[in-house]
Amino acid sequence: MTTFDLSPLFRSTIGFDRLGQLLESATRVDEQAMSYPPYNIEAVDKDTYRIVMAIAGFGEADIEITAEDNTLSVKGKTQPAEEGVRYLYRGIAGRAFERRFQLAEFIEVKAAKLENGLLTIELVREVPEALKPRTIQIETGARKGKVIEGSKAA
Repeated sequence: MTTFDLSPLFRSTIGFDRLGQLLESATRVDEQAMSYPPYNIEAVDKDTYRIVMAIAGFGEADIEITAEDNTLSVKGKTQPAEEGVRYLYRGIAGRAFERRFQLAEFIEVKAAKLENGLLTIELVREVPEALKPRTIQIETGARKGKVIEGSKAA
């Protein structure tokens, strides 16, 4: 296994404490577990996102969605096989699954709906007003009132 030294990166960044954890978890990917159920991630606009998962054969009672500590977890549990049904071919997957998504800061789950075998989860980035860029007044002895715009500051 290859290891990466991330210490130069941490010297010039602030607030990316979880980056190491994310990289480590990305190296432990189980390809078979990552293929079911299939999903899309859509950027609706600048601060709105949508996850669409194909979960044919699952009902609302079979799905559990949990958002905790910047992690969105979607779990599907299987229903017991119907008695008296003999399948000649069973192509609709009905196996249990758990899919986890790492969410960036300030991403909140707004809604979820199940329609026509597709589970749609709506996500919105809501940055608190106190953390949005703001204009800072710079005062000096010679000149007063120079203003730096929040979007232009480094």
